Parts: sequence; C-alpha cells; structure tokens
Amino acid sequence: MSVLDQVLARARSLVGRWEDEDCGTVTVKDFCRYAAALNDADYIRRAREREAAGAAVEAPVLFLAATMSWEDGPVEGDLRPDGLAARESPCTEGLPVRQVHGGQTVRLCRAPVAGSRVTASRAVTSAERKQGRSGAFVLLGLTTRFTSADGTELTAVDETIVVMEALDSPGAA
Repeated sequence: MSVLDQVLARARSLVGRWEDEDCGTVTVKDFCRYAAALNDADYIRRAREREAAGAAVEAPVLFLAATMSWEDGPVEGDLRPDGLAARESPCTEGLPVRQVHGGQTVRLCRAPVAGSRVTASRAVTSAERKQGRSGAFVLLGLTTRFTSADGTELTAVDETIVVMEALDSPGAA
C-alpha cells in the first residue's frame, strides 16, 4: 500500500469522529499576548483598562482560530521534518509525507470572554485522493469547533490540508 493510500485509509477511518480538547480558561494575558503578536497596542490598552475596571474582556476577533495549540508546544526536536507538531498532522504519524495548509474558512459566532473555559472539538470531515501537475496528493478536510462551558459555539474553523509524499521517500515524484 502506498504512503498516500495509508494516509487516505487512516483519514477515512476517522471521518466524523470528534475529539475534544480542554483549552483551559482563557485570560486577559492570553488575549494581550496574541494582540502583541499582531502589534495591536490599542487592544492591549483597552483590555487592560476594562480588566482594571472589573468589566468583561472579550478576546481579539481571530484569537481562537489563530491559536495552533493550547499546550506549551513541542521542542524543535519533536517537530516533524515539515515543521508541524504531531497533533497538527492527522493521519500521517510515522509516514514519509510533507504537508501544506490548503486554506481555511472561519465562522465567528461569539467572542470568548476572559475567565471562561473553552473546549475545542476537532474531526476529520473528508479525505480525497487527487492528482495535480506535481503528482498525487491527499486532500484532508478538518473542522474545529470552539465552545464555551455551556456549549455555546464561539468559533468554527474548516480547513484543508494537502498531504504529499515526501520528496526523499521511495516512489515519490
């Protein structure tokens, strides 16, 4: 079975199986760190003023969609050769593949508020083998839904991942 056939088989066995991840309680500090990465000093000032006044502080608009992991993250030596963490590489563990992000759609429903607990639910939603000018690839569809503790949907992200055989693997184009 080819590498891409293995990816496809793994992905198809996972379609529709949702996995939940507790993202923890989001904080003003988390929001401000994200805003600082965007060089949004105005958001940081407003958020800190609202926090000092005891008012609710909402996350920046794309905070949930842009957060790649809720953990500290792997050290460099634990990253895959393509630079991705293992959890960001569904269906490919141990296989000689490379991946690129094929795009995403974000639905913003309600901004999380500092002090609220967030859950991310993620599933593979589709898996298709395709052929392009540069060769065969697998197109994975993934959906991540972020919800508050009461089940209210905050943000949903539909994304596409393109999986190709690694250039140096046997049989690669």
